[in-house]
Amino acid sequence: MNGNGWAVEVDDLVKAFGSFVAVDHVSFKVSRGEIFGFLGPNGAGKSTTIRMLCGLLTPTSGRGSVNGFDAATQPEDIRRSIGYMSQKFSLYDDLTVEENIDFFTGMYGVAKELRAPRKQYVLEMANLTDRRLALTRTLSGGWKQRLALGCAILHDPPVLFLDEPTSGVDPIARGAFWRLIHDMAETGHTIFVSTHYMDEAEYCHRLALMHRGKVIALGAPDELKRGLTSHKLLNLEATEPLETMRALERVEGVLDVAVFGGGLHVTVEDVEAGGARIRAALSAKGIEVRRLEQIDPSMEDVFVALIETEERRPA
Repeated sequence: MNGNGWAVEVDDLVKAFGSFVAVDHVSFKVSRGEIFGFLGPNGAGKSTTIRMLCGLLTPTSGRGSVNGFDAATQPEDIRRSIGYMSQKFSLYDDLTVEENIDFFTGMYGVAKELRAPRKQYVLEMANLTDRRLALTRTLSGGWKQRLALGCAILHDPPVLFLDEPTSGVDPIARGAFWRLIHDMAETGHTIFVSTHYMDEAEYCHRLALMHRGKVIALGAPDELKRGLTSHKLLNLEATEPLETMRALERVEGVLDVAVFGGGLHVTVEDVEAGGARIRAALSAKGIEVRRLEQIDPSMEDVFVALIETEERRPA
């Protein structure tokens, strides 16, 4: 195992399936104890990258290493030293919670004398002690998710890969799951998590934004937001949201209008001039402006802006 501070190192990694390039010359590093977010829409190349790093797919070219082991030449060593959880939780529905834990304890080769304490740790960590005898198929999505996480860490791996772990789980269960992830990072585990939920980016220490197989931005969430200097963002609440959107389409200096919660996010070239033009355009249509103020961009705003910039690049 390597002695440096990197748990994961990726250098110019490529995966092609015939003429289709799923992962296109990707490079980044993940520190030990870091929660590293892999953010992007479905089909961006996130899962393919993770499968290469987990030793489940062989890279076409470039290099990836986890815990100092090479993804191309030492996949078995990688698989023994990581935890892996996919969105299709690999649990056995016809087994109880406890039986699933027992099965994965054996599969991960946990030493016999450690099996009982590791099982107890997982049951308590996932708050499943009272459900230990329940059939897994009777659990809600949120409880299955906790059990899947518990099974993935039975062998106490230093690096944990979570591939879309909150997909299809309700928002309350997602929040509880992220609290578990933070608890694990505080005990020194490295968490590599992919998601297409933009709000979950805020929970990560650093992020890579993926689009069409490429990393288009890399950094801490606040750093990426501060980097969005070309976009001044206004939060607008008006009486007629649909009419407001139509009215703003032709206003000079308005770059984009998007529905956000109960209001609109309006991207402008200049806050003062843009705000004045917006008020004038809506007043002319008899639309009352309830609120118009500059706000910091969300990760969703950042991601949309970066993708738009990427799409405008010449091929």
